Amino acid sequence: MISKEILIEAFGYLGSALVLVSFLMASVFKLRVVNTIGSVIFTIYAFIIHSYPTAIMNACLVCINIYYLVKMSNTTKSYDLVKADCHDSLLKYTVDKYREDILKLFPGISMDFSNANTSYIVCHDGKPVGILIGHELNGVIEVLLDYTIPEYRDFSIGEFLFTKLPEDGVKSLTYRGSDEHNKPYLNKTGFVNKGGYYEKTF
Repeated sequence: MISKEILIEAFGYLGSALVLVSFLMASVFKLRVVNTIGSVIFTIYAFIIHSYPTAIMNACLVCINIYYLVKMSNTTKSYDLVKADCHDSLLKYTVDKYREDILKLFPGISMDFSNANTSYIVCHDGKPVGILIGHELNGVIEVLLDYTIPEYRDFSIGEFLFTKLPEDGVKSLTYRGSDEHNKPYLNKTGFVNKGGYYEKTF
């Protein structure tokens, strides 16, 4: 039977591990969420072992994280949507810059977008933060790539993009790629699994 002391020690290691892992996250929002959970655990652990300075320090970190999480949640990001030519140099630069991350997020994806005939770039403060590349026919876009850079993966770009596309005559989107890593995004932004592909109708 595992002793109480070992369980307490393991609890402390869990808190430390979560705090450490949080600093590896590209998304600031996720970093603060995981860091908060780890700090809460470590605060409890510190109180249990009567290490009060450590407990107070971690409790302060929890308060700081919560303050910034609330601030981030109440701050509306301002985006701009740019319709681009599929051979646009900025689009190509963004794809090339994040190629490894794209291949990781979409296993098996073809990086040959030569059959694409429509593309959009989402910018924040002039910086490209999201791209959509696809093949459009009669208002229906078959999505070849819908990518958001790591720092902005809080669904806000997708929600912004999908409110703007109908203004450009887009009636629906279809996606036939891998959903291994982006199923939560597809579900959150209103795509419906049609069996073999996903569809979002505006």
